[in-house]
Amino acid sequence: MALTKPGFAVEAVCPSGHTLARTGAVRHVHSYRAFTPLASFANAITAATPDLVIPADDLAARHLHELYWQQRNNGKAGTQICELIERSLGAPESFETVYARTAFIRIAQEEGIRAPKTKIITDRHELTKWMAQMGFPTVLKANGTSGGVGVKVVNTVEEAEHAFRKLQAPPLIARAIKRALVDQDPTLVWPSLSRCGFVVNAQAFVAGREATSTIACWKGKILASLHFEVLKKTASTGHATVLRSIEHSEMADAAEKIARRFKLSGLHGLDFMLEAHTGNAHLIEINPRTTQVGHLSLGLEHDLPAAMYAALTGKEIQPVPKVTENETIALFPQEWARDPKSEFLQSAYHDVPWEEPELIRSCVRKGKQKTLRPGLAVAFSEDHRLSPMVAQSQSGSVRLNCKAE
Repeated sequence: MALTKPGFAVEAVCPSGHTLARTGAVRHVHSYRAFTPLASFANAITAATPDLVIPADDLAARHLHELYWQQRNNGKAGTQICELIERSLGAPESFETVYARTAFIRIAQEEGIRAPKTKIITDRHELTKWMAQMGFPTVLKANGTSGGVGVKVVNTVEEAEHAFRKLQAPPLIARAIKRALVDQDPTLVWPSLSRCGFVVNAQAFVAGREATSTIACWKGKILASLHFEVLKKTASTGHATVLRSIEHSEMADAAEKIARRFKLSGLHGLDFMLEAHTGNAHLIEINPRTTQVGHLSLGLEHDLPAAMYAALTGKEIQPVPKVTENETIALFPQEWARDPKSEFLQSAYHDVPWEEPELIRSCVRKGKQKTLRPGLAVAFSEDHRLSPMVAQSQSGSVRLNCKAE
């Protein structure tokens, strides 16, 4: 929806019944087939010939990375797909590093970025040594996971050993089958059948507040950025539901260094911890995709879709009007699903897409659903505008009081 405002036309690759199909901003939906995902993406790209591809979740980002390596020696058609992916995501040398938590943190530290000590833990002996050196609490993270699913904060030896075994273990067959059939995501099937476990990392705990940045990049240079402090989350290691817009020089500097080092293009997210007593920003991980706040337009240099449109077309950046002057933003449907009586639904800017009633109905109908299926947006640099109908109360904030059908 935000991409259409500066002038993009948008198509999408997603499973049948995906929420993306509920918005008029998507002019065409291409089928995503879970057991042939790379072919699904390649076919959609061939049919749509887009100027930009935007992965909307980690699975879609991984598909694009894998598609790049698959198509490198596939003649002219393969070259065109590879050029598109590089233009959209950045240098291919970075593709594997963004999933390797320890390697990414090491590179960040090489760039002079403040980041907590992080180490791959292969067995119980290394875990015991880490705990003796670092103490508690400590953070254990599994590679290839997202949304806080593969993250555990532990406070005792017993908790650490239990979490390590759980994070390292191959996925249960029942979970892999459910993910493949219901979510159309077969990525856990092979690890489950082969009993292939996950790489687990230990990371030093930083006491403080979580923060996040989302950035629009072009060939290693940041075009626009948004920085937020996290106020509410779905769970202790879950995704954010309420955020406060902030300006933080250390977060901005870290983002510039990462974009330059990895030669990033497109939309990416960075997660930080703001140290409790100092406010210092510790970079803890990268998201190689757009994040859930990337659509928010907050003025010049803070409008990611407008910045990307300008980069692709060579035109001057023309940001759309700011969505709000309120620094606090409650994401929809996340905060409503977390707590329908949340005070932030009234005090914050509640990010409800009033111009898309079918999308709202779909979100309300799904209610407490916590996992979205894989999605990919493809964008074109041509005019395709909407005439939004915006609804708001006289006080300027809106509260939803509704029941799932």
